[in-house]
Amino acid sequence: MSIIRLHLIVEGQTEETFVNTILRPHLAHFNVMADAHMITTNRQFGRRGRGGISNYAQIKQDLEQWVKQDQKRDARFTTMIDLYALPENFPGYGESRHVSDAYERVQALENAFSKDITDYRFVPYLQLHEFEALILADPQKLDWEFLDHERQIRNLVSLVTNQNPELIDDGEETAPSKRIEREIPEYEGRKASAGPLVAGKIGLETLRQRCRHFGEWVGKLEALGSQLPA
Repeated sequence: MSIIRLHLIVEGQTEETFVNTILRPHLAHFNVMADAHMITTNRQFGRRGRGGISNYAQIKQDLEQWVKQDQKRDARFTTMIDLYALPENFPGYGESRHVSDAYERVQALENAFSKDITDYRFVPYLQLHEFEALILADPQKLDWEFLDHERQIRNLVSLVTNQNPELIDDGEETAPSKRIEREIPEYEGRKASAGPLVAGKIGLETLRQRCRHFGEWVGKLEALGSQLPA
């Protein structure tokens, strides 16, 4: 059986830690060896981005550079980038704004992304609407990191009891991260460590069940290990 080497381009430190601590060991069971690279947003000083992506060129440059550096048949590439605050010059962005269904919109954007990169080894993925949707799959698990916030965590649990966490909107004040920070302000400064830890406590099975688009992506990555390199 083939071993696939999967390179993930991720938006920030939170996603990088999530990949390294949760996705990588899981995918290893499927003969997929994953590594993560955080998008460079300041090339002048060689710094890695920690404040979000402001321009699609930042994504494309990093991705195309990695694709050129590793042209082997057993290599695959994917992304973990938030739909929330996506740069307006992202492929298909203008057209997608008129699509009301979130799942149809993110699929259209991923299709446009794939066409722009033009490499058969690329599996595009945009997180609906941002990483914190995964936390809202079971916000009760926030008590592992924020023990003295019982009431605030109950408020978050009530918020998502009958709601699809992936469909919580991407408004500047109502996006998943903003809702968490409104109840637990400390989350903002600790998200890079607390976010992946809480997601790990929730578990991949629950994340996949509650977050359909995320689950479909993980399924695609698992399936890579059963495919012979083209």
